[in-house]
Amino acid sequence: MPKLDLSKIPVKTGSSYPGKLAESVAGRSSQRLGDAAGLSQYGVNLVHLEPGAMSSLRHYHMEQDEFVMVTAGTCVLVDDHGEHEMNPGDCAAFPKGDANGHHFINRSEAMATFLVIGTRTETETGYYSDVDMRVTSAGGTFSYTRKDGSPLTAEQIGDDT
Repeated sequence: MPKLDLSKIPVKTGSSYPGKLAESVAGRSSQRLGDAAGLSQYGVNLVHLEPGAMSSLRHYHMEQDEFVMVTAGTCVLVDDHGEHEMNPGDCAAFPKGDANGHHFINRSEAMATFLVIGTRTETETGYYSDVDMRVTSAGGTFSYTRKDGSPLTAEQIGDDT
């Protein structure tokens, strides 16, 4: 199966973020190309951002490298160094352990799409630059806490229940 048929790869929406933080990525969808191809050592995802959508909360990885290439449209990379317009063919790389929080925002009037390639590790820890939150993952399960490991509060995740 060397050639993938994108029309047959499911489109994933939603987020594992806790509470109302999940709403922050409304308008983002992705296709897990690497999974569809049977890859296991690294992930390959095609991310689609509707106008006004963002890819994630600004974050960085402790154990996983991440590489991004814009394939269609225009989006803005926001990281600790500022804002950078990204057009088709533009690339960015985020080595593991580099505390440069980043995400992508589509500020245009058209769909933007980018390819994300990243290391797969059995465990991972990530930190969010603009929110007091840490994520750990093991075996496909995500756990969110404050950066110091203490529980998140309802106020932090926008949960008014």
